[in-house]
Amino acid sequence: MLQQEQKMSHQVAVYLNPVAERRVHFQSLFGEQFARLFLADGLEQARVLLAQQEVGLLVIDLARFERGFDGEALGQLIGQRAGAPTLLLCPFESAGWLPLLMSFGPITYAISPLADEHLLRQVQAGDAMAAPPDEERLRALLATDARLQHAVAHEDDLANMAERLCAAIACLPGVMHASLFHAREGGELQLEAQHSTTGLSLARVLYRTDRLMHSPLRHAFPGLLAACTGEMALLDAPAKCGEPELAVALVDCGVEMVLAVPLPVGRSGAQRGSLCLMFDKARQFSAVELSAFGGFAQLAGVALRVADLSRENEQLAGRLVHMSSSDALTGVANRRHGEYLLSLEVRRARRYHVPLALIAFDVDRFKAINDQYGHPVGDGAIRAVAEAAQAALRNSDVLVRSGGDQFQIIAPHTSAIDALKVAEKIRLAIAATDIPGCDRVTVSLGVGQVSEQETPDALVVRVDAALARAKRAGRNCVELAMS
Repeated sequence: MLQQEQKMSHQVAVYLNPVAERRVHFQSLFGEQFARLFLADGLEQARVLLAQQEVGLLVIDLARFERGFDGEALGQLIGQRAGAPTLLLCPFESAGWLPLLMSFGPITYAISPLADEHLLRQVQAGDAMAAPPDEERLRALLATDARLQHAVAHEDDLANMAERLCAAIACLPGVMHASLFHAREGGELQLEAQHSTTGLSLARVLYRTDRLMHSPLRHAFPGLLAACTGEMALLDAPAKCGEPELAVALVDCGVEMVLAVPLPVGRSGAQRGSLCLMFDKARQFSAVELSAFGGFAQLAGVALRVADLSRENEQLAGRLVHMSSSDALTGVANRRHGEYLLSLEVRRARRYHVPLALIAFDVDRFKAINDQYGHPVGDGAIRAVAEAAQAALRNSDVLVRSGGDQFQIIAPHTSAIDALKVAEKIRLAIAATDIPGCDRVTVSLGVGQVSEQETPDALVVRVDAALARAKRAGRNCVELAMS
């Protein structure tokens, strides 16, 4: 320590930060430890000082700087140093500064907030550059990238893919836990997957694994912070998170450092989540490692997007099938789908020697409803009739809208006698239903059971004939089809 202080006393240093209070505080700590200490409140002043003085150490306190606005200029300032020591004081929630500024030249960094004694140690070691990753760590990064590529290429299921991604990353030396937070478009942030080499579960740390946008720890735990803000977060000491309970939980689990990298944004512009790694020891990352972690997050984001698209395509295909097989007004099976289902059930009944019944009905004097009250009321009447009939059916029965006010009911495992009971139940249910905008309505019904060797079309013709007899018999009644 004494040698470091003696060395510092012969150095010229520049401290750069736009906040006066931070400059005053730094001056109080280090004013007597450097031969000369210059305080710069902006980039232009720092640039002039570096041009006029032979500066041994440049300290850039990134608090209150804006990366989008100041990043390029700060990078040029580091590049101007030509390899001379630069120390970055980087807020843990804004670690995205690190890969950006590392691309301009060699730096070392310290994650803030820092206690005064820790700040002293960091500044005294400010010219100790982070060592590049050794061959073993580079091989581990390359192997992890290969495993991630394999997981993405050979897994379509979202849950399985996310678990394989986390398992691949948890194989990195020093990583004791890997997790993937994912917010599907228009959805809530949730823990998609996690993998631990020590049995650690984030449920113990976060107390929940879904609706994480509302977690009280979203500003403190790097995985949530990166997902919510789109900013890389690096917590190199649990106590720096500002939440004592979270810090204690991490320490109890053996976690000494947490890095979270945001996933790429989706089509809507909303942040999609983060890749979060927890380490058993704190250490400095090189530019190569941070770049690799960013690449892992990009790959995970692309994989999740592909899985989302696959799921969306399946949902779209399901909706298209539903639209092609359902009646737009009532939501029940349409005529074409009804014909397919009846043909299918006739073949099944014949193969397994079980009864199958068909019921046909329509609304009595429906044209008069349209003429007297208008088509909107007529449409409402059709919907009400379909809802009443559907509510009276068994789970195995299928309601089909076969025409304007005409319906069919396919009743598997049902004899003609049982179908008569079902038909009567439906007749009573519809007669008791209130129709918006008009009086109550009644229906007439025809019932038939498929016979040996009878085609679906022949069964329909026979049941329709029974329905016509019900109309002639005075309506609001049930007739059994003749054999």
